[in-house]
Amino acid sequence: MSPAAPQPEPAAPALSHLADVRDAVEPYPDRPRPQRVLVAEGARVVVFAFDAGQELREHTAAFPVLLQALTGHLQVTADGRTVDLEPGGVVHMTTRLPHAVRAVEPSRLMLTMLDPAAR
Repeated sequence: MSPAAPQPEPAAPALSHLADVRDAVEPYPDRPRPQRVLVAEGARVVVFAFDAGQELREHTAAFPVLLQALTGHLQVTADGRTVDLEPGGVVHMTTRLPHAVRAVEPSRLMLTMLDPAAR
């Protein structure tokens, strides 16, 4: 059974805080598992859990996105190149840029969709 998704603490409407999202989700046996952890003004945040070798095949996003490795080691392929993404690193991609993500080892990925309509 996967742990419950973290819930924002009660706060002023302008402030949302999640203390730790790294363990918000466990991967499916055969593919990465996403878990939406926050929808706030201008942003949607999803944490993905990957086992080693699992991947998100090439796809696009309807908004600009930020990818951050929370744990592990991921490879992000887009715009004709592949970059290694490890904790502390950030990748920004423009709207509709085809991209793929592969886990080199068990990993957690935080995706932030920069969506001006999010509330």
